[in-house]
Amino acid sequence: MTDDTGSGAPPPSVTPAATLGALAGDLRARFRAAGLETAALDARILSAAACGVAPDRVVLSPDHPVSGDQRARAKTFARRRLGGEPVGRILGEREFWGLTFALSADTLEPRPDTETLVEAALAWCEAQGGRARAWRFADLGTGTGAIAVALLSELPAACAVAVDISQGALATARANARRHGVSERFLPVLGDFAQALAPGLDFIVSNPPYIADTERADLSVDVRGHDPQRALFAGADGLDAYRAILPESARVLAGTGALLLEIGASQARAVSGLARAVGLADTGVIRDLAGRDRVVRATSVANPLQGGAS
Repeated sequence: MTDDTGSGAPPPSVTPAATLGALAGDLRARFRAAGLETAALDARILSAAACGVAPDRVVLSPDHPVSGDQRARAKTFARRRLGGEPVGRILGEREFWGLTFALSADTLEPRPDTETLVEAALAWCEAQGGRARAWRFADLGTGTGAIAVALLSELPAACAVAVDISQGALATARANARRHGVSERFLPVLGDFAQALAPGLDFIVSNPPYIADTERADLSVDVRGHDPQRALFAGADGLDAYRAILPESARVLAGTGALLLEIGASQARAVSGLARAVGLADTGVIRDLAGRDRVVRATSVANPLQGGAS
């Protein structure tokens, strides 16, 4: 189609400046100029969200027309991103384990590295009887509920106790459980890690705060400025949450129960030592896809967990 002058230019509604591909390209250039490490990904997600389409449309349908309102929305998104606000906070949700989770001010953004914890728990279940068993487990510091909901999506007969000290986080987690059809097997509990739990759990998972107070200045503004502080920091050495979780976990785990904890990259030895000190056995370390120590695993009796590297 040509315009009235016969120049061959596209009509105004689909000029290059008003297409999805051009919009994404503009955001990408601005983000790269600002030094954002994930400039291309952020631009693709935010431009697509501004236009109400899936991110893959940026590549598959770059000539998709963009309205003035959509360009204005993308401009607002870009300004927030350039101000240090994470993409997930801008959109109010984040994908984890192929599922979409709503965020709130009381919750951390679930991150891809934490999927290693889900994988480790599923590997343990498979080694101990299979995914179809009626597992009883707890997710300590559940936040968005991402870990518990991801596990419930893979363990059809399991029941999760999701514990958090924040009422707001529990409300968000409860809504996410409903969103993904597992709310009947998702029990939110207001409490401080495992203190309120009774014995008899098959396994426990947790991604607790593990950043040392002295590392605060090292965090990016994306994290430091937008994730809840008490979900990030755990005392002078970053181990305070583990000191609280481990003794209670040893108390509430069943005879062959397992504990799986996400850790900071340099904390494997310290957390494993704390686990052994409270009587847990078979401590081991599971690494993430980048080869970093990511999960410490331990059992309440000698019961080797399979999978991962020790």
